[in-house]
Amino acid sequence: MRKRLLAAILATALATLLSGCGDTATLPVIAGTGPAPLLPPPHETLIPTVNIAPAKGWEPGRMPVAAPGLAVVAFAQGLDHPRWLYVLPNGDVLVAETNAPPKPEDAKGITGWIMRQVMRRAGAEVPSANRITLLRDIEGKGVATMRTVFVEGLNSPFGMALIGDDFYVADTDALLHFPYKDGDTRITASRTKIVDLPAGPINHHWTKNVIASPDGKRLYVTVGSNSNAAENGIAAEAGRAAIWEIEVATGRHRIFASGLRNPNGLAWQPACGALWTAVK
Repeated sequence: MRKRLLAAILATALATLLSGCGDTATLPVIAGTGPAPLLPPPHETLIPTVNIAPAKGWEPGRMPVAAPGLAVVAFAQGLDHPRWLYVLPNGDVLVAETNAPPKPEDAKGITGWIMRQVMRRAGAEVPSANRITLLRDIEGKGVATMRTVFVEGLNSPFGMALIGDDFYVADTDALLHFPYKDGDTRITASRTKIVDLPAGPINHHWTKNVIASPDGKRLYVTVGSNSNAAENGIAAEAGRAAIWEIEVATGRHRIFASGLRNPNGLAWQPACGALWTAVK
């Protein structure tokens, strides 16, 4: 008991110490904005600059301030790490309740221990719920009055896509297919693996997103890098930092775009049809 208490005290103290270490910004935000940003020279420090934002929910009765004429209500509450939303054609809202998978090789030793304390302070060091939940607004009042587990037993799911009666989920390590019928509130049919996706024991940027081509013949899946600057070795980056193009009928795939550190959001530009992605 004393050992656990001491470990908790040390972890809290270290997280607090880290949150205040490193440099302080000397340039205004506007200096780093625009086509010609002014960047300060590199400054090597023993402890990197970090500012950990602890995860906190909204206080009772508080809501985001909306633009005039608009109002904000809580559509659903009490979810377990909701990370991505997908709206079905009938208006049902699917939410991926998910967190990072186990990563046994991701920064072992003291570095790994520090990283775990930082993630714990940010509210991320908890097991993944590994499910997709369906939310339905039956009364049309902007509040989900029905909630069901749509798909469970997944592996850190993130992106979702529907093509006709075919529902696709991008797990952290595979693209999966499920049969779907309009109005379904739960999928119990067996899943089919379309293709394996890069994952492994490091799996630094683990979220995988997916979008269907306008003609429904191809799926595009995001795969983030395994590092910031290939510090885990080039071999760990095989197939990563990229967007994959996958043929729905055959599962054949190729790298559609590369050199993307951690692509997440995907959308088709309506005028020219180009694929857009948000990279972070």
